[in-house]
Amino acid sequence: MDLDTFFVSCERLTNSELNGIPLIIGGGDRGVVASCSYEARKYGVRSAMPIAMALKLCPDAKVMKGDMELYSRLSHDVTEILQEKAPVLEKASVDEFYLDITGMDRFHGSYKWTDELAQKVIKETGLPISFSLSVNKTVSKIATGEGKPVGNLEIPEHKVQGFLNPLSIQKIPMVGTVTFQLLSRIGVRKIQTLAEMPAEVLQQMIGKNGLDIWKKANGIDHTPVEPYSERKSISTEHTFSQDTIDIAKLKRVLLGMVEKLAFQLRSEQWLTSTVTVKIRYANFDTETKQCRVAYTSADHILTKNVMELFEKVYQRRMRLRLIGVRFSGLVRGMYQIDLFEDTQEMLSLYEAMDKMKNRYGFDAVMRCAGASFKPNNKDEILKRTK
Repeated sequence: MDLDTFFVSCERLTNSELNGIPLIIGGGDRGVVASCSYEARKYGVRSAMPIAMALKLCPDAKVMKGDMELYSRLSHDVTEILQEKAPVLEKASVDEFYLDITGMDRFHGSYKWTDELAQKVIKETGLPISFSLSVNKTVSKIATGEGKPVGNLEIPEHKVQGFLNPLSIQKIPMVGTVTFQLLSRIGVRKIQTLAEMPAEVLQQMIGKNGLDIWKKANGIDHTPVEPYSERKSISTEHTFSQDTIDIAKLKRVLLGMVEKLAFQLRSEQWLTSTVTVKIRYANFDTETKQCRVAYTSADHILTKNVMELFEKVYQRRMRLRLIGVRFSGLVRGMYQIDLFEDTQEMLSLYEAMDKMKNRYGFDAVMRCAGASFKPNNKDEILKRTK
């Protein structure tokens, strides 16, 4: 099951004036398209395309930075609906789900049951959703993409190869631009041609992934649907509009990142044990540094560790294009007072600030030094990792 143009659909829920117009979710001249409406896709706009290029293709498109908090909340709402009904649910991303409904046809009829579940999602959330039924993950995923928008397909086992054969090899998960260009040079552009190749030849050409791609082209995928598990890390990244070497500015942004993520940890009752800082230089060289910490969700402890890691990782004194912070090794729990460092006043301050943020929004109250960090869809990436 796949939520159609998820970010766009979320924005249209809150603003009906966005219906029917070319809409791009992204932002900034150096940003990329995170999502786009079907009206924009008619002009050739695609996800991951630079915003500047997208606007050349579709000058009349409306560009929005996006609201990750809204998207996360609505994704959670859909997840709860699916979890309540599905025997086994795997959340593959913020807008994509795998369900194992083996045996359901004996009682309800698999297609009827899934269609009723999709209608329940649409009715209760207002979000459009597509689905496809088939024998495994690969075929279901490809078929869901082929059926959009809001298309529902069923590909039984005896029709799998006939369905796959005429499609482009780009439809196969794992076939990216480089692999497509490599195979195209030898005339392999359709799945049927790929499926009929000797698996050994493909493995020699592509490497260890060759056999997996050959299996997918033949409709073979034994990957199980993994039961949904909550995230094990949370992170955010910021891409600067202009590469910078301003240390004070970099530290202000890092402080804002920590405050944002620490608030989310406390809101969702997580504690982190591992802190990672990531930097990307103007020449795209990327470096990271991490450290272990006692389980915490307190800004002042996490800020100290982030700043120390930043000093260690940023050694070349070249301009930076991007910085990021990640908290991982998450466990459920509430912040416990540190008898050697914390005070009751400190904990009361966090409690008061969190209440204001929850009621009036994250920007309602912030530390002055970190207030320059304004997260948006381009700047912030909240990741869910198993």
